[in-house]
Amino acid sequence: MNQPRELNRAELRNFPLPPWKDSDKDEHGRLLICAGSRDVPGSAILSASAAFRAGAGKVQLVTAETVAPGIALLIPELLAIGANEAEDGGLDARAVEVIRRRSEKVDAILAGPGMRRNDSLDSIVGALLETGRPLVLDAATLHVIRAAADSCRKAPVPPVLLPHSGEMASLLDCDEAEIEQDRLAAAVKAARHFGTVVLAKGSTSFIASLDQRTWVWRGGVPGLGVAGSGDVRAGIVGALLARGAEPLTALLWGVLLHGEAGECLSKQIGPVGFRASEIPDQIPALLARQ
Repeated sequence: MNQPRELNRAELRNFPLPPWKDSDKDEHGRLLICAGSRDVPGSAILSASAAFRAGAGKVQLVTAETVAPGIALLIPELLAIGANEAEDGGLDARAVEVIRRRSEKVDAILAGPGMRRNDSLDSIVGALLETGRPLVLDAATLHVIRAAADSCRKAPVPPVLLPHSGEMASLLDCDEAEIEQDRLAAAVKAARHFGTVVLAKGSTSFIASLDQRTWVWRGGVPGLGVAGSGDVRAGIVGALLARGAEPLTALLWGVLLHGEAGECLSKQIGPVGFRASEIPDQIPALLARQ
C-alpha cells in the first residue's frame, strides 16, 4: 500500500470546489438531510446548520414528526418535514415514501446523524441508494449497509461513508480492535468492497478513494472530540456534494474545513471546551480562503 498523501491546502489545489454562481438559491445546491430522532434532534440541527454555512442554497430535513416543528423554529431557513415515527422515536418504514418524494428535486442527500438503529433503517437506506443521488451515509446507517454492498457498488455516484472505528467494524464485520490496529487499511478495504469514498475518523483521519488513493489528516485538535462534531462534518460534506463537488473532493474539503474550524476555535476559546454548535460559524471564512 502506498503512503497516504498529506491533506492540506496545497494538496487541495488539485481538487477545486465548484465556483460560486451569481444566481438564486436553487443553483447553490439543494440538500436533503435524513437525520435526528425524538431523543436526539440536535444531530439534525447541527448537520443542517453546517450545510447552510458550507454554502448550500436550500436544505430540507426529514426527521421524526414530534421534533420537526421545534427544529424548524431553531433554523428558520430550513424546510423541516415531520415523517412517521416509530415507537423508539426514530423513523418508521412509512417514512420511505416521504424520502423518495423529497429526493426527486434535490442535488444530494445526507443520512444518518442522530437516526435510530431500528427495524425500518434497512428499507430507508435501500430507498436512499435507489434514488441515484449523490449520497453521504453516517452514524446508524453504516450499521445496515453491509447487506446493501451490491447496491452501493452499482450506485451511479459513489456514496461517501463516514465511519468511526465501531462503525467501520460493522461495515467490515470484524472486531473494533482490528480496525484500530490499522485504520488506513480498513478505509482502503471498505472503499474497495463497497465501491465508495471512505473516511476513517479519528484524531488522525484517513481517506480512501474508489481507485485506492489515500490521504491522511493530522490536523485534529482535542476540542473536536465532542458530541455533535461528526454531525457538523457530515453537514459540510453533504453541502459540498449538493453544490456539485465530486464525492472525493467534497470529502477532502469537508475533513479539512472541519479540522481548520477546530483549530480556529482552539485559538479563540481554548484547546477544549468549545461546542459542536460553534463549529459551523467558522466555515464561511475558511471557504473564502480557497
